[in-house]
Amino acid sequence: MAPAPVLYLAYEATGEVAEGAPGPWDDLVVLRPGLLLVDSDAGRSRVYHALKRLLPADTPLLVAPLADAPKMAHMAPGTTAWLRARA
Repeated sequence: MAPAPVLYLAYEATGEVAEGAPGPWDDLVVLRPGLLLVDSDAGRSRVYHALKRLLPADTPLLVAPLADAPKMAHMAPGTTAWLRARA
């Protein structure tokens, strides 16, 4: 049985990771440059290291699993619908 997908919130300081970036996720959406939502059945460590490989060395990076969908406003168009589709 495959692990259940997890929603991760990620911050990366370059703002250069784009939707469609390759990695161990089903989908990645950019809320704002540098602020990402990642839908993946991979563990946090795999998601973290995949994002880290996309960034220059020493780039600040944070990856955290979310227990629930976040409340948000003024993010990129379509991100609320993206979240609702995963609820």
